[in-house]
Amino acid sequence: MQSFFVISLRTVRKGLNGKLKKEIIYQTGFWTALFVFGIFRNYGELEQPDFREIFYYDICHWIFQIIGANWIYFILIRKFFEAKKYFLFIVYFITGMYILGVLNRLFIVYAAEPLFADYRQDSIPDIFTNVKYLLFHYVLPIISGSFIFISMMFMLRYRDEKQNTLQLQKEKSDLELKALKAQLNPHFLFNTLNNIYSLSITGSGAVSQSISRLSDILDYILYHGQKEIVTISEEMKIVKDYIALEMLRYDERLQLEMEEKVEFPGLIPPLLYLSFVENAFKHGAGKASGNVTIKISIETYENYAVFKVENQFFENPHDAEPGIGLENIRRQLDLYYQNHYSLEIKQSDNWFAIKLMIPTK
Repeated sequence: MQSFFVISLRTVRKGLNGKLKKEIIYQTGFWTALFVFGIFRNYGELEQPDFREIFYYDICHWIFQIIGANWIYFILIRKFFEAKKYFLFIVYFITGMYILGVLNRLFIVYAAEPLFADYRQDSIPDIFTNVKYLLFHYVLPIISGSFIFISMMFMLRYRDEKQNTLQLQKEKSDLELKALKAQLNPHFLFNTLNNIYSLSITGSGAVSQSISRLSDILDYILYHGQKEIVTISEEMKIVKDYIALEMLRYDERLQLEMEEKVEFPGLIPPLLYLSFVENAFKHGAGKASGNVTIKISIETYENYAVFKVENQFFENPHDAEPGIGLENIRRQLDLYYQNHYSLEIKQSDNWFAIKLMIPTK
């Protein structure tokens, strides 16, 4: 428990340090650019400019622009405006701007000007009471600099929130996919073990071969099923292993028609095609006592692939249990491809057909 607390504390501290570092970099770049722009603007507006005097005045205003902008954004906006405490926001804004204007004027008159000029110093009461001069020469420059800074901060904040939202959505999708795969794999394993058990009861000599096939399939599930994508060729290889495993169970009463045209390489989520095929065997051959036909085809194009599975069914589809197979597959397709796929499911004349078209790049 103690080690967990320490690790959590370090993680939070690392996150805060990273955020603070990014904040410092942003502000350094912004305020440096604003300062340089202000110097060149003031220098160009004067007929006989004194660069030393411009520099001192600009740096004095610049310091209070930084203080005012950060105070407005991080205190007034974040703590009061966004909390809908509008009255307090207005009161603190007006009061704060007046105080900052006075402090800026006092700083220039009594600290900065003696360094580069011999001007007559205004009295402290005059500085406090000359509101019009403070407004136009000190408060407005602070507000203008703050406005630009706050606009930039809102843009950066919007970008960060958008990135965080996308990251959270991705993490949520990854968790859901892992949960769906964890649900599918035991489901698939349960059905296959039932098949091998049936063979063992009948004393079939194909039990050992079935176990070998199952071993290959489990190896694929464990090492490839956890990947985000696999090649279509890899997926079709395990589909063939599964079909071979099922053929041992049904012998000659199962007629399989398979067409494979993989002319273009493609990438798909692991276990996708295998899930459809497993579903066809479960609800097709698994529900029939006589001959049954299953048709499987895969055809790849430059940017997409079309996968079809058709199987006969011998029960009323409305009476059959929905199971987790197709629901699971559809949910995975939604998470992987959003609206960029097509899944057609048809039932007619004792035939159940699935056609899946997905992008492969």
